[in-house]
Amino acid sequence: MTIQVGEVGRKRERVQYVPVFRVQLVREGSTKTCNKELSSPSAAADIMQDYIGDTDREIFVVAMLDTKNKVIGINTVAVGSLNSTIVHPREVLKPAILANAAGIIVGHNHPSGDLTPSLEDMSVTERLGEACKIVGINLLDHVIIGDGQYLSFKERGFL
Repeated sequence: MTIQVGEVGRKRERVQYVPVFRVQLVREGSTKTCNKELSSPSAAADIMQDYIGDTDREIFVVAMLDTKNKVIGINTVAVGSLNSTIVHPREVLKPAILANAAGIIVGHNHPSGDLTPSLEDMSVTERLGEACKIVGINLLDHVIIGDGQYLSFKERGFL
């Protein structure tokens, strides 16, 4: 909205109003998880499996952790197709920043059951690691789940 203001004999100036936002995190529900610190990739994989389940398309999620690696929240970042999901670091970090997370574990499923990371999986993890360093949030692992098994980027030395 633009309003013309000014005085007689003076040039009119345009005053522009900009929106003022309040940013907040909204709880949508809850999911079961352990109430202890995540001390292993298998514990992270269990949380991812409980949350994602056996879906027919890729789902990318972020688990947000406190300073003792306890899960303080989980967020679905993206829902994709049978074999791909578009993920951007800003969408992963947005809920983590709002939740004041000290660290994150990201994960997604491979509905095919083949846990081999794609080149895009590797690229997203690398970009996410760089973004996490900038904002001061630790990227602890990236877990891929499928057919009751998991692959941990940390265990494989990819992270």
